[in-house]
Amino acid sequence: MQRRDFFRLSLSACAVVFGSNAFGITREPLDNQKVIDIAFPQKRPLITYSDRPPLLETPMEFLGSAITPNDAFFVRWHMPRIPVYKYIDQYRLSVGGAVKNHIYLSLDELKSEFKIVEITAVVQCGGNSRSAFVPTTSGIQWGNGAMGCAKFKGVRLIDVLDYAGLDKDARWVGLNGDDKAAFHKTENFKRELELSEINENVIIAYEMNGEELPFLNGYPIRLIVPGMYSDSWVKMLSTISVTKEYQELFYMDKAYRIADNECECESPDNLAKKTKPITTMNIKSVIAYPKNGSSIKVDANVIAKGVAFDGGHGIKEVLISVDGGESWQSADLGEELSPYAFREFRFSFRAKSRGVLTIMAKAINNLGQEQPKPSEIKWNRGGYKYNGIDSITLEVV
Repeated sequence: MQRRDFFRLSLSACAVVFGSNAFGITREPLDNQKVIDIAFPQKRPLITYSDRPPLLETPMEFLGSAITPNDAFFVRWHMPRIPVYKYIDQYRLSVGGAVKNHIYLSLDELKSEFKIVEITAVVQCGGNSRSAFVPTTSGIQWGNGAMGCAKFKGVRLIDVLDYAGLDKDARWVGLNGDDKAAFHKTENFKRELELSEINENVIIAYEMNGEELPFLNGYPIRLIVPGMYSDSWVKMLSTISVTKEYQELFYMDKAYRIADNECECESPDNLAKKTKPITTMNIKSVIAYPKNGSSIKVDANVIAKGVAFDGGHGIKEVLISVDGGESWQSADLGEELSPYAFREFRFSFRAKSRGVLTIMAKAINNLGQEQPKPSEIKWNRGGYKYNGIDSITLEVV
């Protein structure tokens, strides 16, 4: 039994002894999910939780580089009815509501009528690493791979809104895509941003890593909101509705919310009455290599690598421990592609004796914020925002 498995079983046993509904705890996220043999179009075989809607997780081996390949990029849809083709000549983005001119923009018009911009940014599901929470919370039990980083090209949302001409008392921008609910009483996926949240980095993207957006990642266009969790990154964006008043929406008022208290926590038997949206991503790092549970040779030179990021302040340092957290050393950092992007880290070491070896990674950002220990993260009903210090266990032979 590996050390990591021991802790998992111990925590699970505690939950049984004290009653799994009595309190909530966290552990390290699962990382043994199987990659299936079948690949979705434009994707290589990935960890698959559902085919309708497609829910695909990126294996850890692809999270050691600042840019995640398009064919390995995670996929998360909410609704099962997703268009399986697009007639791009007929595609139009509707921009209406509290604007002077209701406009319909083709993809060619988006590319030709507005200034083209690029930004490299991390996309992460708010429930990434949700399998860390015990008892199990609602939602997909992701490991650490419901995230990726890409270079996006597109046009600024604020430029498109200006083109339509905002009414002077316009305040909210509703966004929805082309995925649809299967049941008529189920609310379609729709999000809203307050105008004050829309800065020059919020773009409508049509390219991802120099290629058209992959179909499952939102072709032909999707919203990019750097620094925020992906629930606001609407895919297959089709309609923008500007309003003067906030519109109550299920995916704003019921889902993607967390306890509104200092620890953002609660317990299964005492759920917080007041909640808030999850919004900005917290600091996080993951170790992509070596693979957890693998073997290395004693005294061999091994380079551990992974990525770190936060909500836009930038990564200052990544610390590595090879003695279970007793001491920490700085890893070498790669180029900062943008404050919103993955920052690569590498750390060279030699294991001096045979046996079990645990390696841990802890990121620190430019505000001095650092990742907490997994045990310091408290439970929440949605399993959101897990960012505990990552660790892997190796066998030295």
